Amino acid sequence: MILLWLSFWLTLFSAPDPAWVKQVGARQQPTRKTVFLTNQYGAVADGKTLATNAIQQAIDACAAKGGGVVSFQPGQYLTGSLFLKKGVTLRIDKGVELLGSQSLTDYPEIDTRIAGIEMKWPAALINVLGQTNVAVVGEGTVNAQGKPFWDSYWAMRKEYEPKGLRWIVDYDAKRPRTLLVANSSDVTLKDITLQQAGFWTVHILYSDHVTADGLVIQNNIGGHGPSTDGIDIDSSSYVLVQNCDIDCNDDDFCLKAGRDWDGLRVNRPTEYVLIRDCIARAGGGLITFGSETSGSIRHVIARNLKAKGTGVGIRLKSAMTRGGTVEDVSMEDITMDGVGTAIEVTMNWNPSYSYSTLPAGYTEASLPPHWKAMLQKVEPAERGIPHFRDIRIANLTVLDAKRGIRAEGSGQSLLENFRLDNVSINAAQAGSIEFGKDWIVNKVSISGKDSKPLEVKKSTGVTF
Repeated sequence: MILLWLSFWLTLFSAPDPAWVKQVGARQQPTRKTVFLTNQYGAVADGKTLATNAIQQAIDACAAKGGGVVSFQPGQYLTGSLFLKKGVTLRIDKGVELLGSQSLTDYPEIDTRIAGIEMKWPAALINVLGQTNVAVVGEGTVNAQGKPFWDSYWAMRKEYEPKGLRWIVDYDAKRPRTLLVANSSDVTLKDITLQQAGFWTVHILYSDHVTADGLVIQNNIGGHGPSTDGIDIDSSSYVLVQNCDIDCNDDDFCLKAGRDWDGLRVNRPTEYVLIRDCIARAGGGLITFGSETSGSIRHVIARNLKAKGTGVGIRLKSAMTRGGTVEDVSMEDITMDGVGTAIEVTMNWNPSYSYSTLPAGYTEASLPPHWKAMLQKVEPAERGIPHFRDIRIANLTVLDAKRGIRAEGSGQSLLENFRLDNVSINAAQAGSIEFGKDWIVNKVSISGKDSKPLEVKKSTGVTF
């Protein structure tokens, strides 16, 4: 068996990219060049006058004419939710700044998915919903002005945690995302700068053939917002992310596929994803798989990535009620400097958040629908056990980490067929691996300043 797996991994290591790599990203972009200037529809560039209706009128007029370019005169534009349509390019040029309204009433509620659960939630600042052939481009800025939403979250969390309700805070504290692509195809996001997200910054949901190219995300301006993920790819396929630079306060580049009972019900994978030539600065993880894994995450290539001060470098995380499989993932040519943990793998991530238990004093029949979805048990329980397998990490260089590896499977689900090739990690502590099976290790150096070797426990076929 070991020889068979060795042959498989050697073939994979030397093989060219799979055919799907050439199919990722938007296959087309809007071609019509007719310009619809928002100012001609009443948008005022003073950063104070709410311009939502005027901008939306320009978008609607553009779409009615078969597409074109919606643009702005230089200045600042205060706006709530905008909804793009087929054939429209929203062009935010240098010198133009969209400012997100700080009033939740300017973000109408829609049916969507948040952190793995389908529910009602405020629309994003910029929305592409059920559309094809749409683009958001330009060298301008979208400043979501999310700080009031951060503050409302922390206030609610302070109230909820003593009641044993940590697991539902993120769903009750409604905060708008900055840019949402949902149920859409052939969407291009290019070169814009996004700042101060109220919640996730770019959310690609139930969509295919999406390109995110050259995005700069700066969420740690004026504070450190909770859950301000950079780019979330959620139950979507054929996605290309490249040349992006993210500084946020949660996962930087993240792949997701649903949570627990609701995620298993939807059962849509994230697959055929290429992430390349990107930088993560502050944030929870350079590249993260999960914690929402229910629909499975597979066929992913990530290459030429840099982490500079990120909390975790490569991160696979789930929970024992989540289910799904993370598999066929290849990560290569990655450098990390000053990260917390270089490689972290866990099936029991953040228990107070990951497991939903209704405290005494609540009647389940009267609960909101999203509470009921979170409390619905996964049955049989075995369906909730996640699996991580066929993971390759090659050409990884790590300097000044706090810990090299923290990898924990479980007795019910081993970490199978990981391959590490040409890996050099310098850390305060080498770390540990538990419940691994059949790891292939080639040219790996993991040195801890405490002089303790990497600890391998309850594993078979894992030798360093």
